Amino acid sequence: MFKQSYKSKRCLVPINGFFEWKDIFGTGKNKKPYAIAMKSGEPFALAGIWSSRRDPDIGLDRKTFAIITCEANEMMAAIHDRMPVILHRQDYERWLSPEPDPYDLMRPFPSELMTMWPIGKDVGSPKNDRPDIIDPIEDPEPPLL
Repeated sequence: MFKQSYKSKRCLVPINGFFEWKDIFGTGKNKKPYAIAMKSGEPFALAGIWSSRRDPDIGLDRKTFAIITCEANEMMAAIHDRMPVILHRQDYERWLSPEPDPYDLMRPFPSELMTMWPIGKDVGSPKNDRPDIIDPIEDPEPPLL
C-alpha cells in the first residue's frame, strides 16, 4: 500500500515534541500520557511518506501523509513498543533524495538525546488546545529514564 510513497514520496514532518500513552494495567483502558521531546529543546523531524489522490466529490487533489515508526528505543520502551522514526539533521537530505531504499535510517533515535515527562489527560481531547497542555504533572510512579 505504501510501497510507491516509500520509494518516491518521502517527506519530513517537523515537530518540537509528541505525545504517547502508557497502558498502565495492560487493558487499554487506563492510559497515562507523556510528552516526548529533545533534551536540547530544539525542533526535529520525523520520517514521513505522502500521497495524493483526486477527490471526485470536490474535483481537487487530497494530499495525505503518514509517519514511519520503528521499534522503541530504551526510553520509549518504558511506555510503548513503537516510536516515530526521528531523523538526525544530517540525514534529512538523504531521506528526501531519490534513493529508493534508505532503510538504515529507520532506526530508533538515541535515548540519551531525548526527554520524557508525564502530562495531564487533557491532552486526549482536541478542545484542550492550549500551551500548558504539556506542563509536567506530579507523578507518583518513579521517573522513567
